[in-house]
Amino acid sequence: MQYNPGWNGSSVNVLHVRAVGQGDTLHYVWSSIGVPAVLLVATRSPSSSLGIDWGRLLSPNPTGAIWIEPPDSVVYSAAIVFTKVFEYSKADMLEDVFYPTYDLSNFSWDSINRTMNHTALTAELVGVPATDPSSSFSNGSLAFRVTAYQTSGRDGTLPSLLHTANSSKVEFVLAGVAPRSNSSRFVLEVATVEEMGVRQRLRSTRSIDDEYTPTIFEMFSLVAESQNDSSTLSFLQWKATAYGSQTPKREDSIQCRSSSLQAANWTLPGSSIVSAYFGDGVGSTYTVSAVNISFGGEDGNVYEEKRYLSWSALLGFGQPPKDTFSPLVISIMAVALGTPAVLLLGGSCVLLFAQRKRYTEYEPIN
Repeated sequence: MQYNPGWNGSSVNVLHVRAVGQGDTLHYVWSSIGVPAVLLVATRSPSSSLGIDWGRLLSPNPTGAIWIEPPDSVVYSAAIVFTKVFEYSKADMLEDVFYPTYDLSNFSWDSINRTMNHTALTAELVGVPATDPSSSFSNGSLAFRVTAYQTSGRDGTLPSLLHTANSSKVEFVLAGVAPRSNSSRFVLEVATVEEMGVRQRLRSTRSIDDEYTPTIFEMFSLVAESQNDSSTLSFLQWKATAYGSQTPKREDSIQCRSSSLQAANWTLPGSSIVSAYFGDGVGSTYTVSAVNISFGGEDGNVYEEKRYLSWSALLGFGQPPKDTFSPLVISIMAVALGTPAVLLLGGSCVLLFAQRKRYTEYEPIN
């Protein structure tokens, strides 16, 4: 993990996470310039590096300010952008009432260098609106917490996402932000940037196994697939839940829903790392899609109680990790399904034996 590579200032945030394999390198470039975003670049060189022209990056036209050396080593690149946060409420079960949008391109962000932990491979982008007419952020903040992984495993805290060394985690957190109604719900808008020839698909999978995330049976995956061979190139994966506590438990669960994936009919902020890497082709050479992720059940009030909301997602390259039944669950299922089968088989044997045994009142003649 490297903060602002090649730049000594701390007025902007660029975090470069580099994962080196035997014959390839994975690059994650996080930034709050313009709007919170992450570049995902996979190369077939174990020595590929990130290049930044800081003068151009901080100019009104940052096109070409970010690149990978050597350029011909890049085999795949994409971006995930967190653009806006909506807040709305229901007025007597009528139409939704939307409040002024929190546009994340208008936020001011603390230096990520203060929160970097090179041992745990974590960092945090913390921001507040540049202008806050409603004073909602007077005692609160919005944050994106980033975690990189060196090995495969499972997070110890809910929702206990299964991860690999090819993935990272991002956690969206609202803490202490005053809601503008007694039943506010929040929506996070997430956009993706992909090359032509790559299609985005939003998948929903259900499982009867909720061992690691109690009462949650649904998983969403936003995957990028090659149109040539249908191989999965990258993913954003999350469970259908958020939590209302810093130390989440089952009872802190907040319902999480996802809208359908839509082609974005708006442009991304020009002064961002997305335009710095992809250039002016965003929207033409590169496609932009968006999905809205909402938090809050039918009754609302879940955020009002603790004024804390946390939603976690996994992002990375290749196929998203798939949960499988643990030995404990397999054993329980074997006992639950096997015991009736054994009893049924044993009862059938007893009945057959009883039918074959004949009874008579006469004594056998010797």
